[in-house]
Amino acid sequence: MNYRHAFHAGNFADVLKHLVLVRVLTYLAAKPKPFRAVDTHAGIGLYDLDADEAGRTGEWHDGIGRLDAPFAPEVEALLAPYREAVAAVRARYGARTYPGSPAIIREALRAGDKGVFVELHPVDAGTLAERYASDSRTKVLHLDGWTALNALIPPPERRGLVLIDPPYEERGEIDRLGTSLLKAVRKWPTGIFLGWYPIKDLSAVDRMAAALDAGLERPALRLDLMIERPDDPTRLSGTGLIVINPPWTLAAEAEIVLPALAERLARGGYGAFRCERLGPEG
Repeated sequence: MNYRHAFHAGNFADVLKHLVLVRVLTYLAAKPKPFRAVDTHAGIGLYDLDADEAGRTGEWHDGIGRLDAPFAPEVEALLAPYREAVAAVRARYGARTYPGSPAIIREALRAGDKGVFVELHPVDAGTLAERYASDSRTKVLHLDGWTALNALIPPPERRGLVLIDPPYEERGEIDRLGTSLLKAVRKWPTGIFLGWYPIKDLSAVDRMAAALDAGLERPALRLDLMIERPDDPTRLSGTGLIVINPPWTLAAEAEIVLPALAERLARGGYGAFRCERLGPEG
């Protein structure tokens, strides 16, 4: 494993991923019953934007760095829980900190909720375990994320989400995401699954989405955010999420937030988005 998220923390892909994650967590927390959130490729939880890794790429400047100016009121209302989560983490760890998905999840946990953070990289898993050792609501596992996806569902609470955020270092991982999601939702039909993917080769994403559309027995959304024209398969031109069993409000929320983000985060004058239903309601 060579991938380390510290080089990419706070970039435009994190903005979309964490914004949608917070919207789903907000939905789960609106009901009193406890939930469990599983993060299969967790990283280290917190990232220093002044550190060497983030400084080398500077990707956060075109992500979280572009969100300082306010959006229209209806967009800000949906961004508010995400902004609050980032602000809460920065109040404890410093103004130049960006929260990874474990920190985002931890901010949303109530007394009876659980967060399970899975990380294969031995150093990162150790860092994460030390960081959350004193929090009884969380558990860190040094394990392959794909293995964990199958092993940790369904959870005892029977409510919750799984975030699947692999590094995409190997060929065919976008197809693997699709087949893994199909298998996982059969095992836990009522779970909410969020599968993140980079968009370089748009045809690979289209193929994966088509397979899900044909194979899913539960409703899903495909949410894409494009910041450059997808005409170079070697370049990261966009990012996306498959959300299976999305909260009933999420599609309408995405139709408000995605165009605003596409306009704000666009490079070279090009920004685009997609909010598409998949599965039996597609």
